[in-house]
Amino acid sequence: MNITVMGTGYVGLVTGATLANTGNQVVCLDLIESKITDLNNGISPIFEPGLDDLIKSGLKNKNLRGSTDIENCIRESDLTFICVGTPSNKDGSIDLTYIKSASASIGRALRAKEEHEHTIIVKSTVVPLTTEEVVLPTIMKKSGWKREQLGIGMNPEFLREGSAVKDAQNPDRIVMGTSDDMSLKQMNKLYEMHNCPKQKCIPRTAEFIKYASNSFLAAKISFVNEMANLSNEWGIDFEEVAEGMGSDSRISPLFLRAGAGFGGSCFPKDVKALSAASKENKVESKMLKATLEVNETQPLNVVRMAEERLGVIKGKRIAILGLAFKPDTDDVRETRSEVVIKELMNKDAQIIGHDPKGMANFKELVDIEMAKTGMEAIKDADCIILMTEWKEYTELNYGKIKEEMNGNVVIDGRRGFNQKRMEETGFDYKAIGLG
Repeated sequence: MNITVMGTGYVGLVTGATLANTGNQVVCLDLIESKITDLNNGISPIFEPGLDDLIKSGLKNKNLRGSTDIENCIRESDLTFICVGTPSNKDGSIDLTYIKSASASIGRALRAKEEHEHTIIVKSTVVPLTTEEVVLPTIMKKSGWKREQLGIGMNPEFLREGSAVKDAQNPDRIVMGTSDDMSLKQMNKLYEMHNCPKQKCIPRTAEFIKYASNSFLAAKISFVNEMANLSNEWGIDFEEVAEGMGSDSRISPLFLRAGAGFGGSCFPKDVKALSAASKENKVESKMLKATLEVNETQPLNVVRMAEERLGVIKGKRIAILGLAFKPDTDDVRETRSEVVIKELMNKDAQIIGHDPKGMANFKELVDIEMAKTGMEAIKDADCIILMTEWKEYTELNYGKIKEEMNGNVVIDGRRGFNQKRMEETGFDYKAIGLG
């Protein structure tokens, strides 16, 4: 199948490279020429385990290439995926600027296509009715095509940063939102090799499934964090509580790990968008609001723990280990490290940070001193705060850490260190939900 993927972010690149790897002819489209040049040279603009190899394989097999030529890409393809960004407005509502622009570009490009048949599948995360009431009308207006000439579908992505390639190659489910036979036929053909549950529904249902899924998981995290905070007051180790909860099949052990809150490009943005949409439709969700409120204050508990042990924050050298919002990614969007660092800076702490992949991106958020390695960050530190549980940090030699530090305070925002070993080594160790 000849496929155009609009957008070369996390979703677009992973989708395009994965589809190329299954034998399709894929063109990844972007208006930024430098990104396309890098892509065609086998250089990924983002870090994602396995993605570099997938891109290089696609280029070598000539199943994958990048382009800035919208008209030519659309004219030569059978199917177009829309994988552009859907950022938040100041009020949390979804910004559809890129969706509208992509739809208009597709419509204009279709005018030059001789074969008047084309399928467009929205993969970007959009609020219900966007595919039907924004994407479709725009494409029809700009192309002059009739409805029966177009296949329009919504196929939400469920990719986890850090394991996006594996998730794309082995999905646990596929949601196919469509209201016409053409798009359903194309998606069935595209995903026929995947032996997983496939749900067929209308586009607005598919759109809502994505939002409801992410909001549920975000709410689960916020609930767990509140319970972990409560366990601290009662001297209870929340990991034991989570183990007991997770053994209940109705709950499952997933997303029961307490920490400094959720970040990234999906959960915060999607919960905000759904919350804003609920207000707009006069069905305001108190639960979504509470989920966001808990997540905003949760990182401050990390700062409070540090302050309780150090006594005075001002002038103290504090090493922040981990700047990306999770391990195995360079994504710093909505990272809880930013909240912690800004609060510490407000208290006049001396901050030094490190992250295996996210330092360059984080520099664009907050300009702090960066160390070349985790151990360099630790040297002469009065306090260590673990904010991202990279193996590079959790597998460090505790004795060596103790030797390099000026103090002995360790605040674990992700429960990444071994409590017993930390305490045996002589650290003043505190973690969220430790009791």
